[in-house]
Amino acid sequence: MRQIILDTETTGLDPDQGDRVVELGCVEVINRELTGNNLHLYFNPDRDSSPEALAVHGLTTEFLSQHSRFKDEAQRIAAYLEGAEIIIHNAAFDTKFLNAEFARVGMPTVNSIAGLITDTLAMARERFPGKRNNLDVLCERFDISNKHRILHGALLDAELLAEVWLAMTRGQFGLLIEEAGEQGTQKKTADRLALDTLILPVIRPSDPELLAHQEYLDALDKAAGKTCLWRELA
Repeated sequence: MRQIILDTETTGLDPDQGDRVVELGCVEVINRELTGNNLHLYFNPDRDSSPEALAVHGLTTEFLSQHSRFKDEAQRIAAYLEGAEIIIHNAAFDTKFLNAEFARVGMPTVNSIAGLITDTLAMARERFPGKRNNLDVLCERFDISNKHRILHGALLDAELLAEVWLAMTRGQFGLLIEEAGEQGTQKKTADRLALDTLILPVIRPSDPELLAHQEYLDALDKAAGKTCLWRELA
């Protein structure tokens, strides 16, 4: 499935109180590869951001007044998101705002437009219970540089979240062989080999290779927040 990592910036915390989306950032991922087919838009919300929100994203009323309103881009956004798995950190917040914006122009909810919505905050809480799991913490946990993140920005945060999601789901995909056929690309498991009939050479690793292996296991331990399975079974 095509995946879209999505983030928004808003004028405040509650669309029911009239707060609006001021920025949308989307990063496309296909087959776990960033495609570069991203979507980044600013919107004129026809209102000021709260002081707290302005301190987070820095998008002034004067700057935003130069951009289109959400209603002018709603069809384009829906077409971009249609059928994709949408991956969001704290999905309830962003989807509530997007649903409010789509409702204003008589369009379906983002939940209806998307094929699936995945919340990386819920994933992180399940994997790292009792720990802080905001985007900055996850970047540090997975050794993803966010030094350039001075203010929040929807596209920048979506790009960082894409790296976090790829790191966090690295072990969830099995070894599959792609088989192209007339019905399109299908996946099948590799054929089993009769290993007892083979004579396999034993190649001992060199000292530099052993050191590189230990460094890789150290990185796995840090990313997982615990001892990796290789070391547990050793």
